[in-house]
Amino acid sequence: MHKKAKELEKENIEFIEGEFINIKQSTISSVEGGHIELQQVGALSIDGDRIEVTQGAAGILKGNDINLNQCISAVSAADNISLNFSFSPLTISREQITANRSAVGLMAAREIASENTSAFLVLSNKIEGNITTLLDWRSALALGAVMGGILGFTSLLLKRK
Repeated sequence: MHKKAKELEKENIEFIEGEFINIKQSTISSVEGGHIELQQVGALSIDGDRIEVTQGAAGILKGNDINLNQCISAVSAADNISLNFSFSPLTISREQITANRSAVGLMAAREIASENTSAFLVLSNKIEGNITTLLDWRSALALGAVMGGILGFTSLLLKRK
């Protein structure tokens, strides 16, 4: 465990904590800190005030400001999130998401600014730019009704036997 601010390169780290962390070309299980900068890093969990990841992969990202550039993350949750050429199946923000040429599964925020982004489902009060969505609110409601009907019908058939 490292507690002070560190700059590391080409290491395999279990846990690191510090106010300023800069890591390159490494693998990490868990990172906690104030300002976290990662370049070509694979991480399971990242928790920090300001997180900047370039060409990395992360499981869960949680912080105030997250900036992903050419990254893959499973879950991203923050006040403000910026995605640039990235993929994130679940992106949730309290304030704003800025997405540029990215792919997102579920994108939810108060405001979304986008340029050439694809998403499965988008939930927002205000959307600027162009987002290609698979489901809007009407089709999501219809899909939910159809899936509920199918599940109800199959449960009735299973009870008969």
